[in-house]
Amino acid sequence: MPDRPNVIVFFTDQQRWDTTGLHGNPLDLTPNFDRMARQGADAHYAFTCQPVCGPARSCLQTGLYATETGCYRNGIPLPGDSRTLAHYFGEAGYDSAYIGKWHLADTGEGPVPPEQRGGYDYWLASNLLEFTSDAYDLVMYDNDGQPQKLPGYRVDAQTDAAIRYIDAHQNNPFFLFLSFLEPHHQNHRDDYPAPAGYAARYRGGWMPPDLAALGGTARGQLAGYCGMVKRLDEALGRLIDALVSLDQLDNTIILFTSDHGCHFRTRNDEYKRSPHESSIRVPTALYGGPFIGGGRLSQLVSLIDLPPTLLDAAGIEVPENMRGSSILPLVRGEDVEWPDEVFLQISESQVGRAIRSKRWKYAVTAPEKSGWDDAGSDCYVETELYDLLADPEELRNLAGQETHRELSDVLRSRLIKRMILAGEDEPIIEPAPLQPSSGQRLVVSPEERWI
Repeated sequence: MPDRPNVIVFFTDQQRWDTTGLHGNPLDLTPNFDRMARQGADAHYAFTCQPVCGPARSCLQTGLYATETGCYRNGIPLPGDSRTLAHYFGEAGYDSAYIGKWHLADTGEGPVPPEQRGGYDYWLASNLLEFTSDAYDLVMYDNDGQPQKLPGYRVDAQTDAAIRYIDAHQNNPFFLFLSFLEPHHQNHRDDYPAPAGYAARYRGGWMPPDLAALGGTARGQLAGYCGMVKRLDEALGRLIDALVSLDQLDNTIILFTSDHGCHFRTRNDEYKRSPHESSIRVPTALYGGPFIGGGRLSQLVSLIDLPPTLLDAAGIEVPENMRGSSILPLVRGEDVEWPDEVFLQISESQVGRAIRSKRWKYAVTAPEKSGWDDAGSDCYVETELYDLLADPEELRNLAGQETHRELSDVLRSRLIKRMILAGEDEPIIEPAPLQPSSGQRLVVSPEERWI
């Protein structure tokens, strides 16, 4: 691979990790993703750092936490002086392109003015794609802010646009950010519009254990959601086929990831904005160059780690202010220090913070603060504690259990440390109200706490 490989981000919206065969889904929704992950590097335990669309996107564009970009909730534009991936790749001699959903402007649903496009050269996007398009009615806006209606199912039309861009940019390295709406719900109808005939394939089929236990809207909506995931995977296959046909695959790095998951109204009154696995865990894999043969990573990877990873893989110096770390040393099998947990900030539904280790989930909220008006707080209360080894579906909340008080104290200390590292002030975290419990006190050695 040359010193300056092409880089493509294949970015889905609201896709659960367990939609993939690699994570045990039996419906054969993602054969192309599964093959890409097996041949490349499988970030098997990957998590968003903010389970809300706009904030997560601000993190992925800048390598900073949402409280640092200022985009702690939807509707806040990315500041004009923000340094994004487009800037870093552009300064290294790359052409840059953005196709799809942006969600980082404050100028309305459709056109995004040049000063709010994050430094991208080529532009074919809508700020809020869910409001300027439907499944078979895709409208996006070009560099001149003019509407462009693209034919076909929305996923296919965006993929066609990406392939046209790749075909026209073979003589200079490019950084292409391809941002889909799928499998996000269609807001004005509150449903999941799969391609014609696709939802019927999955109606009455397998359901993830948490949804089977909790219900929500999944029984009526999961089939359409699965159909959208299937078409996304077919689009990934088409994109890879195009790279093969243009003799560009060996010259290209591909990142597949999503902004957050989907819990189908089982954890709050909508689809995300919670610390549960269904909201925060996302399918993530990298292919090409140093990622070929990288295998399955056992470490926890955050969305905040992906910007430095892409720059590192392209041979571009990683800015010191980026909060995450490149996963390339992990892929190479190097003995490097790596965090024992991922850190989460949650907004809109709550002012929340959480950490997720290999075994434990610990979450706090600020009951006196507004998730829409307040970016953070100086005081939080413990709200959730889950043992992911014994209770992977997070059906038993252990917060406030006397048997787990010592463990909660350890996790509280870890969370505060991560908040400070993210640029937040040291908060007060009050213990959860004491709950009656039965059984013996949990005894966990330091070595076992982070299993």
